[in-house]
Amino acid sequence: MIGRRKLEPNDPPPDLAIETDVTSKTTLDAYVAIAVPELWIYDGEKLRIYLLRDGHYIESDNSPNFPNIPLTQIIAATVELAWQASL
Repeated sequence: MIGRRKLEPNDPPPDLAIETDVTSKTTLDAYVAIAVPELWIYDGEKLRIYLLRDGHYIESDNSPNFPNIPLTQIIAATVELAWQASL
């Protein structure tokens, strides 16, 4: 998918989608439609990890792509540090 700016109808889904736009959130159904197996949504305060199972997303505490990393804790702490550093 290197060099591609958008998905075409016959393209495989990405392994992971990350959404950080807190002003215009995409619905989970949009990601189901392209069958993204793992979805991370950061809402400005908390990271949520969703896994596609049987055609719908379930929330998970862990990422199968990064199984030994506590992402929900690390992301929130890192973003907070970035905000503090910018003051």
